[in-house]
Amino acid sequence: MRVRNIKISIKSDEELFNEVKNVWDKLEKGKKVKKHEGISFESFEAMRKVLTEGRLRILKTIRKSHPQSIYELAKILHRDTKNTFDDVQFLAQAGLIELKKTKDGREKTTPMVNYDKILLEIPV
Repeated sequence: MRVRNIKISIKSDEELFNEVKNVWDKLEKGKKVKKHEGISFESFEAMRKVLTEGRLRILKTIRKSHPQSIYELAKILHRDTKNTFDDVQFLAQAGLIELKKTKDGREKTTPMVNYDKILLEIPV
């Protein structure tokens, strides 16, 4: 199995704007642009609001146990289903979890973590 990582970085709005502008300029000139995967936050505090200890525990549990539904995930974690659902939705919107809808009798949402590590890049 190939190891996949997800990169998280801290970038100001100005840095992010300049990065997008550089990519746009290259595309307009017909140059190839290297595919960029990752998630950026404007501050360390903003990142910590998303990556709480509880949400990191959710990511690790999904990666290790491969639950077939959010309900099953909540049971593994010994957490309330609604709170687990809310955290999973939040992580999915942040791009850290992929959700797959399946209909095997009853409709289920299967949470998936398709990477092995989170790499954090903080400028100094």
